[in-house]
This record gives sequence, structure tokens and C-alpha cells, in this order.
Amino acid sequence: MECPRNYQRRHSTVAHVGVIGIGGDNPIRIQSMTTTNTLDTDACVAQAMRIIEAGGELVRLTTQGRREAENLKNINAGLRSKGIQTPLVADVHFNANVADVAAQYAEKVRINPGNYVDPARTFKHLEYTDEEYASELHKIDERLIPFINICKEHHTAVRIGVNHGSLSDRIMSRYGDTPEGIVESCMEFLRIFRREHFDDIVISIKASNTVVMVESVRLLVKQMDCEDMHYPLHLGVTEAGEGEDGRIKSAVGIGALLTEGIGDTIRVSLSEEPEAEIPVARKLVDSIEECAALRVQVEATIHDDTATVNLNETDWESLQLKAAMAVGALLIDRKAHQLVINNPGFSKERLTSLADAILQAARIKFTKTEYISCPGCGRTLYDLRSTIARIKEATADLVGLKIGIMGCIVNGPGEMADADYGYVGAGPGRISLYRQKECVEKNIPESEAVEHLLALIRQDKEKEKSN
Repeated sequence: MECPRNYQRRHSTVAHVGVIGIGGDNPIRIQSMTTTNTLDTDACVAQAMRIIEAGGELVRLTTQGRREAENLKNINAGLRSKGIQTPLVADVHFNANVADVAAQYAEKVRINPGNYVDPARTFKHLEYTDEEYASELHKIDERLIPFINICKEHHTAVRIGVNHGSLSDRIMSRYGDTPEGIVESCMEFLRIFRREHFDDIVISIKASNTVVMVESVRLLVKQMDCEDMHYPLHLGVTEAGEGEDGRIKSAVGIGALLTEGIGDTIRVSLSEEPEAEIPVARKLVDSIEECAALRVQVEATIHDDTATVNLNETDWESLQLKAAMAVGALLIDRKAHQLVINNPGFSKERLTSLADAILQAARIKFTKTEYISCPGCGRTLYDLRSTIARIKEATADLVGLKIGIMGCIVNGPGEMADADYGYVGAGPGRISLYRQKECVEKNIPESEAVEHLLALIRQDKEKEKSN
């Protein structure tokens, strides 16, 4: 495959998550997340089984409230009664008390430093003296220690999962919207866990922007090394989208890091059925493990600012993923700004289109509309997949325009800061529309929201013409 000849996977400690280990000499683990209502035990068990049957090694479920967290007990029991021991992961945002409950029934709990103690971001600039800032950190310390003790008691692992789209106003005000701020948001929590001698930890830093994601994870690795920390890393490009675009964007971001030996578990976040993520993730992992074993050199060359990739794949999806992995790091590091893909059996036009898609995923050249769409979860407040299809059909000709399509508010405005427009679930069957970070229409009935979005785009286009 297309790894450096000196490829070596980054050494990490091992996090014990139920019956599996993450990091160390363990294989790279693959996971996905349910989209069913976490209060619906049967639906969650059935979907979890589909994820597991497809090859998923961990299953994550959203727990937006105490009731959802408590129902993990029933979901867990339902799977165990069928002889399935796959670990369950609770996903917690905004309510630290929910994490305390979830830690009793899930094998791992994901907490988000951006909203665990800090309030939900409002994009306001806050001024702190050093003493005031230290006081805010003390609040995190006080709230985190009881959670750590519950996790110790129940042998529950933790993922500290930072999302670019949900950094707190406190972090943004001191560090700006930067990889340094993303990393510090993680390190604040990580230092407390280490001080409390809790080591069953996995770290993730995610963004919909592949450049931000890769640069932030690299910086995190350097910072952890400086502080003699070597925890396993979970990789993912959040809100990657669907179809070819979602696969390529994931392969560019995740692949760039895997080829550098970084990554112990991955999720390919697609706006599709959860089990559809697993084969894509499997191909990424198999490719990197193949090249690690064979020590094959990168099959990409650079000349006159052009990266050339020579492959010999017969399967189109494999070609998409391997080509994106081969040049992901090169393009993100801006070592080339053009791309040529050669592969027998596929037309020049199709290979050129693939190259353009990879360049767009690496944020170098935009040749079509960009969609930042979440994969959906139990928090999703409308019919995500049909909505994505309708928006795509109506906006496919708007080259260079970025549209965010988010199932709920968790990462919505933050991830859409890079988008021109946003379509966000605001309540059951209700949508809010954004122009960049600004909410311009609230609580529109779902049946009318796509037309409202298109009207907003048309209105802004007319203003541009008249100016």
C-alpha cells in the first residue's frame, strides 16, 4: 500500500474497555454509533447487532438525559443475553450528572470538555484574569473527581472527546479558534485524570475540516509526549457527509494520521446507516496494516507542485480510499496543490473527478458544493437522510458554497463556523437556519425548512449581484 518505508505505529498505553483493549499492541479498533432512540431498547439492541455483525468492535449510543443513561442497563443486558460482549460507549454532552449515571452501565463513557462543566458556547469573547481562569479550572477539577471515582468503582473507561465545533467560550476567548485551543481543552482534563491515577483513557480530537483535525491531533501527540503521556487515540473526521465525499474526506483525514503511525481506534462518520461505516473503516485499517507488514513505500510522487498517485485497484471504493490515504498528509501539509491519479481500468474523466474530490477534502481546491453533514444519532430531530438528499439536489450547482446539515445543536453552530449556511435541528420536527454562526430563522417546521434555506441562499445571491 502507500505508507512510508519507515512506518511505525505510535506507542501508547492500553485502555481496557470491557473485553477489549485499545492501544498498545492491540489491533486498530473499529466502531460506530447508533441512530436509534436510546429509550427504545429493542431498536438499539437490533441496530447494535447490525453494527457488530458488520465488524464493529465498539458501539456508541447517545445519552442526552438521565433516562437514556439508565436505559443503557437494559440495552447492555439485551446484548449480553444474546451472548454478545461488545463494549457499549455512552456519549454525553451538556450534563455531567448523566455521565455519572452512564458510567454504571456502559463499558466506556465519552465526555466532551467543551460542555462538560463549561456552559454551551455562545461565541462571546470573555475576559479572565489569571486568577479567574484558574478558578474556572478548579470547577472542572471539583466536578470531574466524583466522575472519576465512579469510573474506578465500575471499571469504566473514558473517552475525552474534543470537538472543534463545541469548544467552550472560555477556551475560544483565551486561545482563539486554533489547534492550540483544541489541544488545551483536552489537556486540562487529561492532567486531572493522570493526577488521580486513572489510566483507562482514550483521547479524540475531531473536526469536519480535515486540516484542522490533522494539525490538532499532531499537536496533541507532541504535547502528550512533552508531558510523558501516551494514551491511545481515537480518530475521525466528524460530519464527513455521505457517499463518495464522506468516504474521501474520512480517508484524507484519518489516513493522513494512520500513515504516520497515529491512531488506535477509528470511526468513519457517514450520513448513512451506521453499519455502512464499518466496511469503509475496515478498508482503511486493512490498508494501513498491510503496508505496515510489507513496509511498502509511498506510491505518490511530487513534481512541479503536482502529486501523482499510481495504483492498480479494480474496486472503485478501494481506489477512492487508497488514493486519498496516499496523498492525505502531502496535501494537508501543502507539499502539492495539484493531483493526478493513474489506475488502469477507469476513465481519465472519472480519475480526474476523484482527484478533484480529494483536493476538496484537503481544502485545497473547491470544484463543487461542500456539505458538512452529521451521521445522525439518537439526538437527531428530523429525517436527516431525506433532508440531505433534498438539499443536495437543490444546491448541487453552487460550486464552492459550504452548507452544514446538522441533526441537533451539539456541534451545529461550531462545526458550521466554516460553512456559509447551516440547517440545524432545533426541536422535534423543527429547524433553525444559520448564516455562518448567526441564527437567522428559528423553529421552522421541518416541512418548510428546506424551502426557507433555498430562499435565504437566493436572497443573498441577489444582494451580491446588486452590490
